[in-house]
Amino acid sequence: MYRNTIRAACLLVGLSVLVVIGGWAFAGAQGLQLGVVLVIVMNGLVLFFGDSMALRAMRARPISEIERPELYRIVRELATEARQPMPRLYLSPTPAPNAFATGRGPRRAVICCTTGLLRLLNERELRGVIAHELAHVRNRDTVVCSVAATLAAIITSMTALALLLPLGDSEDEDVPSLLSGLLFLVLGPAAALVIRIAVTRGREHCADEAAARLTGDPIGLANALRKIEVGTRTHPLPTEGRLLASAHLMIAHPFPPQGMSRVFAVHPPTRERIRRLRRMAVDGGWGLD
Repeated sequence: MYRNTIRAACLLVGLSVLVVIGGWAFAGAQGLQLGVVLVIVMNGLVLFFGDSMALRAMRARPISEIERPELYRIVRELATEARQPMPRLYLSPTPAPNAFATGRGPRRAVICCTTGLLRLLNERELRGVIAHELAHVRNRDTVVCSVAATLAAIITSMTALALLLPLGDSEDEDVPSLLSGLLFLVLGPAAALVIRIAVTRGREHCADEAAARLTGDPIGLANALRKIEVGTRTHPLPTEGRLLASAHLMIAHPFPPQGMSRVFAVHPPTRERIRRLRRMAVDGGWGLD
């Protein structure tokens, strides 16, 4: 459980040391000072905004029990069964069906669902998804994933530097966009590398298994994953830097398997996850109805 917390701390410390050493190697004392400033800013963003980066990227807002009483009931029942604090609930106004959890611990956890997910799934399937996200919170996957998402978002946001570069008297409005795209081709893989260092594919299998045991219904989650995979192909998220940096938080990869989105894909194949869940149903005597 605490391995993820240690991993998050090591990731943050390691990247901080790398920035400071890089600044000193390239520009001596001035570079060292700049590196220290960048590290302070970076750590401040992780500390104060790490929980909310993905929520901001998905334009999510908090919802009350009056708005979504069925969702609150499902989350409260499962959190009580798992002996976890009730997380805060957010809703993202996007047709792409997905869900994710974030937060630095069980008492500060947030679960966010998209409107597309709530429209697509029935209660049995939604219970599986919520149980999966509660498992991430319990295992503190959200800690390391939130740190990785924030660091990746900081890296990808540096493409905005293209707008600040002096371009002489050029009146071509496409030049900044072109430079921004070129910068993203360089910085995108660096952001993806940070995520791949921090996030393991095994965490999804562990969360799937924990969700199946909590609900006693592996097939409910398997059916939800199948619907979500089809839904993400029909309504994929736009491949923007902030969304790419948060993709690993989602229950399923929210982008089509092409272009830069492939670099950020850290989820195991959905077909493999469904196969594992169906095997659990047979071995555990839950049935396949």
